[in-house]
Amino acid sequence: MIAGHIKQKGREILNDFSITPPQFIALQWLFEENEMTIGDLSNKMYLAYSTTTDLIDRMEKNGLVKRVRDSNDRRVVRIQKLDKGYEIIQEVIKRRQKYLEQLTGTFSDGDINNLQECLHLLYDEMNKHDENQTSK
Repeated sequence: MIAGHIKQKGREILNDFSITPPQFIALQWLFEENEMTIGDLSNKMYLAYSTTTDLIDRMEKNGLVKRVRDSNDRRVVRIQKLDKGYEIIQEVIKRRQKYLEQLTGTFSDGDINNLQECLHLLYDEMNKHDENQTSK
């Protein structure tokens, strides 16, 4: 339920920008990875290659990303975020953090530390679970 609330608030924040939720997710991956091929991005987003290509086409028209040919293999095209895409990511993250700060404003320092510790434990368990699933 918490994830649902945060996701809904994130979508409300995106309404202030000329970007769709899938475009934001693509930008997040590019923010994390710096640059990716459409195939890599398709795999990360669990989308068909053609769907990702359409998504990148729209993002390129809006000045969020650019396509760059690989210098070693001209057949490979990499997607890079542009300044406008980077600025949107930064602003959305800042607004999401502010939202969470407002929600936790009445929490004690101990509550915040306990919450952080529990979230780290949960995250670690998720990673262990994912690694176990991958190795099977």
